[in-house]
Amino acid sequence: MSDPADRRMLEALVCPVTNAVLTYDAEKQELISKAAHLAFPIRDGIPIMLVSEARQLD
Repeated sequence: MSDPADRRMLEALVCPVTNAVLTYDAEKQELISKAAHLAFPIRDGIPIMLVSEARQLD
């Protein structure tokens, strides 16, 4: 996700559960919702914003 357009897209996304801001974890390729304690995967550059695909954070 090094393209500036990709960065702007990620910054525009919000958590589908809480509508809170997401944090991008480049190492794990995930978008983190601290409010919902969920991590949404990014696969092939596409954020998967489905709760059923998210992993629970400790």
